[in-house]
Amino acid sequence: MTITDVRIRRIEKEGKLCGVASITFDDAFVVHDIKIIEGDKGLFIAMPSRKATDGEYKDIAHPIRSDVRAEISDLILNKFKEDNGSDA
Repeated sequence: MTITDVRIRRIEKEGKLCGVASITFDDAFVVHDIKIIEGDKGLFIAMPSRKATDGEYKDIAHPIRSDVRAEISDLILNKFKEDNGSDA
């Protein structure tokens, strides 16, 4: 499976949320609402989630393997930085 498109929507600072990404796999399947967040140790991504009845947030879609998570994170954050023109 190959990530064939990464799209970033910048968000004017709303707390720590910097942007939202969508990724497309094999020009056939898309995942929206991946959050780009500024944390204490720099930027990171949070997969799409919703609040469960117990108040916890549960991922709706997420990679199972850590190498896939790292690839998705790297692609999104590099695109975000490239579009921003900085090393954010």
